[in-house]
Formats: sequence, structure tokens, C-alpha cells
Amino acid sequence: MTSLLFLTDSYKVTHHLQYPPGTTKVYSYFSSRGGKYDKIVFFGLQYIIDKYLKGSVIKSADVEKAKQLYIKHFRSDIFNYDGWMYIVNEHGGRLPIEIKAVPEGTIVDSKNVLFTIENTDPNCFWLTNYLETLLVQVWCPMTVATNSFHMMQNLLDYMEKTSDSKTVYEDVAYKLHDFGCRGVSSMETAGIAGAAHLAVGFKGTDTIPALLTVRKHYVDWMAGHSIPAMEHSTVTSWEKEEDAFKNMLDKFPNGLVACVSDSYDIFNACHSIWGEKLKDLVESRDGCLVIRPDSGNPLEVLPM
Repeated sequence: MTSLLFLTDSYKVTHHLQYPPGTTKVYSYFSSRGGKYDKIVFFGLQYIIDKYLKGSVIKSADVEKAKQLYIKHFRSDIFNYDGWMYIVNEHGGRLPIEIKAVPEGTIVDSKNVLFTIENTDPNCFWLTNYLETLLVQVWCPMTVATNSFHMMQNLLDYMEKTSDSKTVYEDVAYKLHDFGCRGVSSMETAGIAGAAHLAVGFKGTDTIPALLTVRKHYVDWMAGHSIPAMEHSTVTSWEKEEDAFKNMLDKFPNGLVACVSDSYDIFNACHSIWGEKLKDLVESRDGCLVIRPDSGNPLEVLPM
């Protein structure tokens, strides 16, 4: 893993020279300034602390490497070599900081403090905001958790108005499935953002890194679930679309299955194949069949 010494903005490397003489304490806070929602869900700080800040995270060899890199980067020797070596020698590489935060998962009004950070050693006043760059990456999981929370509220609202289910609050957990793993910048992002989606109560996910993130950094349990599902390659590799669908029903006779059905003609697939040729198989199986339209205008396709 990349050394913590490199997980910051370049300009912060110079800040130890910019505070007033005699500075011994820097106390900073993190808050949501407001935006689309007036309430946000706080999530993701524990992951950052657990992965990057916990334990002996500063090694003398890393300090030496940082010194050489920053000499070349800034074209001058302004890196706080003595300060970092002080942490190595006096604190065994552990960071002399204290972080206080609201419990993760808390729904908080915007413009409130979510967590604070301060140095506990007066010689390390410069360390507090050196860590800002890393800590503000909590924005990603917070944003996902907040969006997912508000979408869940919308889903609950409409389900209560339109569904005759007796288990609406249990059912909603599977109404917004996470396929975000393929659409993010890294597998680490998939893990923490996917975990944030699960943190608000959703249980449907295909983002496996999210499951691992939850188990490693939060609680050792299975936070999400998925089902057997087709993709276009597993349909179009068959000579007949009908055979691909039948194979799916044969191989997975129980439980939920999802079948993408727009490989050729979604309307024919629904009316002719699912609605006629395979109707008896569908009705006799023990579990729900999900027919997935994957293209077209939803306003035209879904009400068909």
C-alpha cells in the first residue's frame, strides 16, 4: 500500500513552514455545507481510519523515500523530514491525532459537524491538516449513502401507495440493486461506495468488493445478496433465444432468476416466448421470474 506520506496534496507538504511560530494545536472539523438534500447520511470514515491511519503507519524508510521524491517535486528541500522522523522515533510510527465523529449511519442535518480531528502532540500541529486530503475522501461514501437513503424514502412512499404487500419495509431492501462495480474508477471505490449503499438498508448488490469492505472494516456478516441472472452473451450464444430461456429455468428451478430479454425483440420475448411457449414452466417453478428489458425508452417498453 502507498505510504501515507504520499496521500495528500502537494501544497500540504509545505504547510509545516507556514503556521505562526509557537503553534502547538490545530483543530479542524468536517461538515456538509448543504446541497441537494438538507439531510445527509454519514458513512465511510471508519473505513479510512481502519485502512490508512490505524497502527504504526509511518516507517523510516518511507520518510527517506518521501524526502527524495519531494526534493525533486518541489526542486528544493522543504519536506518536513524531522517532523516525520519524530513520529517514527517518539510514537513508533503511530499518528498522534484524535478523531471524534458522529456514529456512522447517522442521519444529520447539513451544516453540522460530522467529525473533528486534532493533534495530541504539540510538536505535530502540522499533521492535522496534512491528513485532510485523505479524510475528505469520505465524500464519496457519504454521497452514495445519502443518495441511496433518499431514494429508499421515495421507494417506500410509492410502495406504500401502490403495493398490497404486507412486508413493504422488507421488500424495499431489494428495489434498488447495485451494479456500480463496473462504473467506478477503481475496485476500492466500488468497495467503499457499494458498502455505503448497503449501509442505509439496501440488500441487493452485485458489487462483490462492497461485501468484502463491509466484512473487513465494519462487521463480519453478509451484507448483501444477489441472484442468478443472464447477460446478452449467455442468450445470443444459443441458436434460439427460447432455448436460452428454457435452459435458465431448467438450471435454476427454484428462487429468483433474472433474464435479460431484449437481445432481439423484447415484445416478442414477453408475448410469445415467456407468455406462451414457456408459460407452463414459468408458472410451475418455485420462485419469481424477473424479465429484464435492457434497452429502449422505459416509458414505452415497461408499460407494454
